[in-house]
Amino acid sequence: KSRETADPAADSSPKLAATEHRDEAASKKNLCVKAAKEHNIPEDLNKVLENKVMETVSDLSYVKLSVVEMTCSGDADSEGIVSKSVSSHSDLIPGVYEGGLKIWECTFDLMEYFSEAEIDFTNKTVLDLGCGAGLLGIVALRGEAARVHFQDYNSTVIDEITLPNVVANCSSEGRRMGSGKDRKASKPPSKRPRKAEGSPDALNRCRFFSGEWSQVSQLLLNSNKPCSKYDIILTSETIYNPDYYSALHDTLAQLLDRNGRVYLASKVHYFGCGGGIYLFEKFIEEKSVFRTSMVKTIDQGLQRCIMEISFK
Repeated sequence: KSRETADPAADSSPKLAATEHRDEAASKKNLCVKAAKEHNIPEDLNKVLENKVMETVSDLSYVKLSVVEMTCSGDADSEGIVSKSVSSHSDLIPGVYEGGLKIWECTFDLMEYFSEAEIDFTNKTVLDLGCGAGLLGIVALRGEAARVHFQDYNSTVIDEITLPNVVANCSSEGRRMGSGKDRKASKPPSKRPRKAEGSPDALNRCRFFSGEWSQVSQLLLNSNKPCSKYDIILTSETIYNPDYYSALHDTLAQLLDRNGRVYLASKVHYFGCGGGIYLFEKFIEEKSVFRTSMVKTIDQGLQRCIMEISFK
């Protein structure tokens, strides 16, 4: 109930058929385009992990959200998304906070698929799009990817969640990626702040960005450090809102290498938001730029899918 109240998209029909609604959503989006920026990696990595409590899942370390909610305020959360999310009891405030503080279940589906399908990240350039906790990109990094870039809508997510997670998993304390089969067997959180020793080489292969997809694309393509296009783009639970499909499609078209692959994990349908895997698949078909393939379906709980996308 609280999410429905806090989520403006919840009152819309799943098909978003009303022209008025679409026009209103588009005008609102145009008014609040979130500028892109690159986040520098601090020289003192211990400061990145200061006051952070880490938990473990699938042999990866990640920041405990409840501690971030208690300690993140002021300049550390200039967007105010932590307090807004907590006060509204919402994991989604469209145009303000897009869910990056939480690890969503399709992330684990995609991690398991990497192992099952033996996806090879060696020497690949990888983008973790809508990264949130950044676990997908961290797996690619441990798989010897040449470069991994992380993007999230919110700068607070990058600074307080993504970057600490990457530092924690790339430090000398980090461990090799497990099979992911026993993800529920989490270790108890550390009682002391995590310390990062030295400047891990893996971090030199990373860049971090926040902002709306269209803005991030322009920043990447036009910056002083222009990047080559990506061999692999990873994205999980980013197609919940049909209003964002055009921006996501254009971003993939602009940033994916001609021979590259996108691996997208999603629920079949997002109740209250209207999006879902088959709606996005239809959107892609109508654009006629990419071909798609459903490479895995998970029937436990809400049905979920993994889609592979490549250029025609």
